[in-house]
Amino acid sequence: MNVNFPFRFDGRGRTQDPRDDYLRQLVEQVLFTSPGERVNMPDFGSGLLQLPFAPNSMEMAAATQFTVQAALQKWLSRYVKVQSVQATAVDSTLSVTVQYSLLNSDVTQVQTFVYGGNGSGGGSS
Repeated sequence: MNVNFPFRFDGRGRTQDPRDDYLRQLVEQVLFTSPGERVNMPDFGSGLLQLPFAPNSMEMAAATQFTVQAALQKWLSRYVKVQSVQATAVDSTLSVTVQYSLLNSDVTQVQTFVYGGNGSGGGSS
C-alpha cells in the first residue's frame, strides 16, 4: 500500500497515491524536454516547445498532438496508457492537456501543463 506523507486526499476524497505526482512529473519531463537536450538520451523528449514558433494551422496542431502522444507512448508506456493529447498555443503561452490512466487502473487522470506566459517554465494544474 502506498501512502503519501504528509497524508493527503485526492479530488475524490480518497487517499492520494504518491505515484500520481511521480507520473505527472514524468509526463511533464517528456513534454518539455527537447530532443537533443539530454546528453545520454539524445532522442528523449517531444519537441513540443517548438510549437509556439511554428505557423498556426489545424494541420500543425494535429501533427504536434500526434508527435507528443507518440513521445509519451514511447517513453512512458511501462507506466501509463495515453488516451488523448490536446496542445494549444496562444500568444506566448503553450497549454497541453494530457489524458492518461495507469496501466493497472481504470482511473483516468487529466493534467494540464502550461509553459510560457509571464516568463514561467513548465507547470501543471
